Amino acid sequence: MSLANSSNPFLALNYEPALESLGNDYFDQVVAAEFPTHILRFRNDALIPLLKLDPQAVTDDHFIEAFGKFQGREPLLALRYHGYQFGQYNPYLGDGRGFLYGQVRGTDGELYDFGTKGSGTTPYSRSADGRLTLKGGVREVLAAEALHQMGVRTSRCFSLIETGEALWRGDEPSPTRSSVMIRFSRSHIRFGTFERLYYIERPDLIQKLLDHVIKYYYPTIWGKAEQYALFYAELVKRVAELTAQWMAAGFCHGVLNTDNMSITGESFDYGPYAFIPSYDPLFTAAYFDYYRRYCYGRQPSVCKLNLELLQEPLQAVIPPEDMEVSLSMFDEHYHVEYNKLMLQKLGFSQLPVTEGELVQTTIQLLQETQVGYHDFFSKLTHYFSNQWRENTDLILHEIDILPWDSSSELLEKWRNLYHKYLTQVPQSEVANVAKQLQQSNPQVALLRPVIESVWEPITQEDNWQPFYDLLTSLREN
Repeated sequence: MSLANSSNPFLALNYEPALESLGNDYFDQVVAAEFPTHILRFRNDALIPLLKLDPQAVTDDHFIEAFGKFQGREPLLALRYHGYQFGQYNPYLGDGRGFLYGQVRGTDGELYDFGTKGSGTTPYSRSADGRLTLKGGVREVLAAEALHQMGVRTSRCFSLIETGEALWRGDEPSPTRSSVMIRFSRSHIRFGTFERLYYIERPDLIQKLLDHVIKYYYPTIWGKAEQYALFYAELVKRVAELTAQWMAAGFCHGVLNTDNMSITGESFDYGPYAFIPSYDPLFTAAYFDYYRRYCYGRQPSVCKLNLELLQEPLQAVIPPEDMEVSLSMFDEHYHVEYNKLMLQKLGFSQLPVTEGELVQTTIQLLQETQVGYHDFFSKLTHYFSNQWRENTDLILHEIDILPWDSSSELLEKWRNLYHKYLTQVPQSEVANVAKQLQQSNPQVALLRPVIESVWEPITQEDNWQPFYDLLTSLREN
C-alpha cells in the first residue's frame, strides 16, 4: 500500500504486500495501542538512505507519526508461529507485542520488514500487556548497532520512542518506563512459523510459505529444479556462519528458541543477551536459563539442533535425506567461518582458514588466563608493532593484563606461533596486519557494566547524552 500524497516520507514509501498476499492463514490483522506520550529517543539515520530518502528531509515528527502513532498504515499484521522453547514445544506463541508494519524494497534490491516491538496487545499476548520496557529498547538498539559494526548479519533498530506508561516487570525495578521500537530486518518469518503449520497439519501452507521464502529471500535459486533442497542447504550455511560470527564477537544471544531463529539466517530478537567478559563456554546470558541450555559455548550445537527440528515441517516438501546431507555440512561451515574470523581478529586475513593451530592456542590462552576477551584483542591491536616480527619476546611485552607466572609456558607457545605466522607475512604487507586488527577488534566492548553506565543517567536524570556517546563510539569502532 502506498500513500503517495502524504507529506510524511515514511507513509509515501512504496510498501509491498508480500507477506499480506499469502492470505490470512499466516497472520491476524491488529490495531496498534494508543500511547499517552511520544518522545523520539533514537532514530537510525544510517538506514534512511537505504529507503531512497534524505535523512535531513525526515523530521522527528515523521518518525513519531509513522512509528509511534502508527497513522496512515494498514493492515498491521501480527504473525502466527509456534516454537520449541528450552526444548519444549509451545503452541501458544505468535506476535504478542508487535506486528508487521510494512515491507519495503531497499536500494540494494532486498525486501525489508518494519516490525514493531511494544506496540500493544494482539491475539497472542495472553496475559501480557504487549508493551516493551524502555530499557529493553535501549539494550536492543545497542546490541544491533554493535553487532552490525562487528560484521554480524543482524537486524537493526530503526527507531525507539518512549511512550509514557508505567510498566511492572519482575526483572527490572518497577514501575519502569515504556517504549515502542521498530525493528528493520530482512524478514520476521521464523523457524516457528513453519512449525505451527506442521502442528495444525497444513502441508499445503508449508509449501506455499516455502515458495514465498525462496522467491523473496533466496532469489538466486528460485525456479531451479532442486530449489527446495538448495534452500535448506543455503539456510544451514547461513545459520552456521551466523553462529560463528556470534562466537567470534564474544556474543551470547541468550534465548535461542526456534521462534527466535529467522528463516533468512539473520540475527534478531535480542532479549537478555550479553557479551562475554572473558572466554567461558558456560557463560549464560539469561538469568532464567538455569541449566545453561543457551550458554555461550553451546550456541553452535543449539543452532544445529534447531535446524534439525525444522526438518520436521519441511519434510512435507523437501526429501529428508537431502536435508540430512545439508545438515551434515553445518560443522564444516561453522569452523571455516569461525577460523576465518578469529584469524582476522589476530590480524591475518590471508592465512588459510584450515590453519587452526593459532586459533586453538589463542582460545586456550584466553580460557586458562581468563584475561578479558575483548580487552585481549583490543590491546593486541593497540600495541601491535613491526618489531614483533624481529623479536618474539616483544610480542605482548607491554601488556600487563596477563597473569604471566601462571601461563608462562602457554604464553610462550602462543608467542612463538604468532611470530611464526607474522614472519610469513612479507615486510611490505605488515601494515595490512595492523589494519586488519583495527578492522576486526572494536575498542569499545558492550559489556553489561557499560550498558548500565548509560542506563543509570537515563533513569536518574533523564540524561541521554551518555547513550548517544556510546552509540557513536560503537559505530566508530
